[in-house]
Amino acid sequence: MPELAVYTDIDDLDPSPGVTLLEDNDFRVRVLATRDPGEIAAAAAGATALLAGYAPVGAQLLDRLPRLRIVSLLSQGSDTVDMAAATARGVWVASVGDAATEEVATHAWALALALVRRLDFFALHGRRDWLARPAAGPRRLSELTLGLIGLGRTGTRIAALAAGSVRRILGHGHGPIPAGVTATSLDEVVARSDLLSLHLPLTAATAGLIDARRLAAMPPGAWLVNVSRGGLVDAEALADALDSGHLAGAALDVLDTEPPPAGDRLAGHPRVLLTPHIAYLSDASARDYVLTQARNVVHWRRTGRPLWPVAEPAVRS
Repeated sequence: MPELAVYTDIDDLDPSPGVTLLEDNDFRVRVLATRDPGEIAAAAAGATALLAGYAPVGAQLLDRLPRLRIVSLLSQGSDTVDMAAATARGVWVASVGDAATEEVATHAWALALALVRRLDFFALHGRRDWLARPAAGPRRLSELTLGLIGLGRTGTRIAALAAGSVRRILGHGHGPIPAGVTATSLDEVVARSDLLSLHLPLTAATAGLIDARRLAAMPPGAWLVNVSRGGLVDAEALADALDSGHLAGAALDVLDTEPPPAGDRLAGHPRVLLTPHIAYLSDASARDYVLTQARNVVHWRRTGRPLWPVAEPAVRS
């Protein structure tokens, strides 16, 4: 009997291309619409492949799926998976890799430009009062320092987009240093950047990385851009820094809780430019995300290894 592959949650994307690819490669496919671990465990009993959106995949769920050998994510991030539990149980974890690197970098840079040019103010007030002006007007882009925390695919792409437009680009991260970026310490990037953009995965080491201390160390009137994960930033400390006027604004595509609950300080803050976790989205990436997620499973079945592994099993069976 063909192996079973189960989609957990797919949100606003169409899984049909992925389903077709899997079925053409001799998988039985079941599409759920849930993030509930109990519902997933019941429906995915016997599955060897789990194709997850933002459904949490923890140790208890993995224990209820003893035949599972791969979790293929619909994201570049992998913070929804208990990595240690997965690898200890012989389960691969794979991401969509660079399927939306261009989109995420473009979105982050667009948000940064919108902050500098005060597009939030002018788009709102210009319809009502043509001569309306904010108390603090736009700053000249070429006089600003851009700071990048995380110099992977997305950070490198933003550096290329910003080159020649800003005064300097500072960066902190592992791996090769992109052209035009001056590498320095994390705290120096924070302290010297007028525009600070985050491009890191959410892990135990990076959770709350931008806390009250680091926010206070940013230059007065600076801006923060986050298109990675909400958990990188202490949300209450950021709201406090915006309330006090220490930061001029923040542009966020991600929050701790999505969608935000009523009364969320950042979601309703007048100095926050918020987009609903769509930095990855384009006509091309909507297709590529779904296909790459399925291709990881197909490639694992053929070769024993997914295309974009995030974690490799400590044991295999």
